Amino acid sequence: MQSQLQGRLALVTGASKGIGRGVTISLAKEGAHVIGVARPSNDLEALARELGDRGEIWALDASSDAFLDRIATLESLDILVNNLGTNRPKPISEVTDKDLDVMLDLNLRSLYRITRAALAKMDRGAAIVNMSSQMGHVGSPGRTAYCMTKHGVEGFTKALAVELAPRGIRVNSVAPTFIETPMTKPMLAKPEFAQFVQDSIPLGQVGSIEDVAAATLYLASPAARMVTGHSLLVDGGWTAQ
Repeated sequence: MQSQLQGRLALVTGASKGIGRGVTISLAKEGAHVIGVARPSNDLEALARELGDRGEIWALDASSDAFLDRIATLESLDILVNNLGTNRPKPISEVTDKDLDVMLDLNLRSLYRITRAALAKMDRGAAIVNMSSQMGHVGSPGRTAYCMTKHGVEGFTKALAVELAPRGIRVNSVAPTFIETPMTKPMLAKPEFAQFVQDSIPLGQVGSIEDVAAATLYLASPAARMVTGHSLLVDGGWTAQ
């Protein structure tokens, strides 16, 4: 797959750390010029240094109107990776309206608005990859709001793939299991939770950022030219049971 993305322009949201950072670096290594988008932070500055002239940084809140305005300044866009999202795991009785609004806004509303803006700059051969979750295919205690939004991401992906097929634009999702990232590390540090995760994954291990980046790279590349409306599960067999 070396240099299959040469000359392509990619946009990655939530790029400063974790999966977003891994995806940004992976796309750049394969030849794409990558725009990494995230709020200003030391992590974002570190990403800028690593990218060098292979990409650029937009220090913006990806859920803001300012970001949509910035997308409008692009001449064209070949790849969009919607990685923006969050989770607040709690029993439904403890999920506040604020929790609900935050997850609905970041995981669904912002994804929809960003995609709509990006599509105005996309032509035949472009690809969209939405970062979903295995929780977009199953249910899990303490994750009612998260599962709801990720099932929404999967529905959006399928519907948009059918809508955009006549334009030659592909739309897919990547659905990871628990991946060790700065966000999940505290959860996985709890022995009981770590055991639950390990027992639920037939391969017996959590995934890595590199696993998710590889799946994203495939779906964004010409190697997946006949793949659209698909959810690529990177879950070690969790949902196969």
